[in-house]
Amino acid sequence: MGIGTLIVFIAMVLVAAIAAGVLINTAGFLQEQSEATGEESTQQVTDRVQVIGTVGEDTDTDGTSNLDTFNFTVTKSPGSSEIELTDATVQIIDPSGSSTTQLASGDVYGVGDNSGTALTSDNDRLKIQLSSATLTEGQEATFHFTTASGATTTVTVRAPDSFDDGDTVFL
Repeated sequence: MGIGTLIVFIAMVLVAAIAAGVLINTAGFLQEQSEATGEESTQQVTDRVQVIGTVGEDTDTDGTSNLDTFNFTVTKSPGSSEIELTDATVQIIDPSGSSTTQLASGDVYGVGDNSGTALTSDNDRLKIQLSSATLTEGQEATFHFTTASGATTTVTVRAPDSFDDGDTVFL
């Protein structure tokens, strides 16, 4: 009877050791996953652009007053890591409908010392120029800037109730 009890005891210790090993591996896997999810969530919140100025231009001088080019001066939000703007998309909703476009190097211009297409430091400024929307007097458009990490910044602009053909206006 003593040997049988000893065998049962050893079997229970082995089962407990295997169960503990499985639990430790599962806990390690869950910890790695939660850390990765936390980093992705942080990037989605912080790695976004901040629009610090918007200008609308009536670049055609055809006698009608309509803003057809929009210039957004952007910087990265506080706490953001580097943001490459050519990896970003813009969804534009204006009176004629909705469209989504991938920013290209021809849409992004340096401001000051920054001549690239990436926001790398807190002092960097870039200009995004879009000609995908047209607004007449009093109309609104909404621009959703989404970075590669998934962070979105929304800007709604409204054309003034009165402006002349060929004007440039702050929005």
